[in-house]
Amino acid sequence: MSMMRKGITLIGGIALLGATATDTVAVIGRHVGLPLRGSIELVQLFVLVAGSLALLVATAEQAHAKVHLVVDRMGDAGKAVMARLSGLLGAVFFAGLLAGSLWLMGDLWSGHEESELLDISWRWMRVFANLTLLATIVVLIGQSMRRRK
Repeated sequence: MSMMRKGITLIGGIALLGATATDTVAVIGRHVGLPLRGSIELVQLFVLVAGSLALLVATAEQAHAKVHLVVDRMGDAGKAVMARLSGLLGAVFFAGLLAGSLWLMGDLWSGHEESELLDISWRWMRVFANLTLLATIVVLIGQSMRRRK
């Protein structure tokens, strides 16, 4: 795994630990009478970062779930074609998600959306999610254009 992938995995892991720690403190706080205000907003932020980066790393590592019922019965040339087609169709799928997300971001950009308790700007979280989707598309296209052995 490259240094960049390790760094992305580390950041995503820290975000996941942040979500877990925040929720743990919030639950304990509710039981002892000291609730952590805005804990759900923080967990949403952490999960967005962890989930987006996990999607990117899984794509880069080609670790998504796959069904090989048909492909395993093909020859090497057929497998190569299907691998490229799979990557390109994945890129089209994520491009659709990105288009919808960009549309929402454009619609709500001047809306000054913020979380209710902590005033976390969702604008920058949408930018982060869109950049991660774009990076995922680039990785998928790169993988499908590379010559398979």
